[in-house]
Amino acid sequence: MSRGNPEAGAVLAPPPPAGLQRLTQPPTFSVVIPAYQAAATIATAVRSALDQVVSAHEVIVVDDGSTDDLDGALREFEGSIDVVHKPNGGAASARNAGIAAASGDFMAVLDADDRFHPHRLEALSELAQQRPDLDLLTTDTRFIAGGEAAGSFLAENPFALEDQRTAILGSCFVGGWPAARLDRLREIGGFDESLWVGHDWDCWVRLVLDGSRAGLVNLPYYDYVVDSGGLTAGRVRSLWDRVSLLEKAARNPALRPGERPALERELRRRRDEAVRAEVGQAGKVDRRRLLGLSTQPKLPLRTRLLAVAAAVAPLRVRQLGGEHRSPEERLAGDR
Repeated sequence: MSRGNPEAGAVLAPPPPAGLQRLTQPPTFSVVIPAYQAAATIATAVRSALDQVVSAHEVIVVDDGSTDDLDGALREFEGSIDVVHKPNGGAASARNAGIAAASGDFMAVLDADDRFHPHRLEALSELAQQRPDLDLLTTDTRFIAGGEAAGSFLAENPFALEDQRTAILGSCFVGGWPAARLDRLREIGGFDESLWVGHDWDCWVRLVLDGSRAGLVNLPYYDYVVDSGGLTAGRVRSLWDRVSLLEKAARNPALRPGERPALERELRRRRDEAVRAEVGQAGKVDRRRLLGLSTQPKLPLRTRLLAVAAAVAPLRVRQLGGEHRSPEERLAGDR
């Protein structure tokens, strides 16, 4: 299967094991929708989960301590969905509450401001029956910006067909929206609640290093709404979270020696990117922190020198542009 321009509707996945048999019965899917302050968008998300050609086993909304009228927005769906209320703990915590409440074979995550295409669960179900060896199932994702389609995930992020173990260390090629086999999610401990951003990538890394494989149906059956106001908010923290998840992967006992060089290269790149983002905020970041970063031996020399310069002359460094990002990088938001 060609990676560059795969046929629409094609299945992208590693080769199946010898003798693999198609399932005679389709698996069940629990759709979990984490929600925080999402009263304005939750109805569209829930309706898209209920209006599937192949019905979900259950639709679970996890209210992560919202203070808006989320219950009011969900009232029209009473009897059709389950609602779990919990104190605010963040997206990873809400997803873990969904894992605890779900009873299907797979958990399909749907963000509260996104929506499923009516055929998404049908496509995932067919893929699961065709390839019962896969633990992560997904479709292509369409980006929606300002109410209009703005490209797709697969067009910018090739799906790894070979050596998914190494590939997942360098790129979250499955995106943030796969359906994951529920018992496997529980086996690896779910989502890491210490990660503000990147908990989804971290989870897929742990699954893949633990032996799971992923497959994708090349149809844009998930709509991801790009919030232009959130593309740069918290960028420094999100970049350091990605460093943290890769450092965590480096400690994973399932990591093979041959995979470590690729991981170290990616870690070096991500650290460099995070420091440069901090330099771009020189004057807003603690100068002592910048000086501390300048002594890190795992960073390129040019980046350490830039951190020193930002600590000594922050305004000058900001004028020169400590951080350089293309429009494409800003749109992608480093998911």
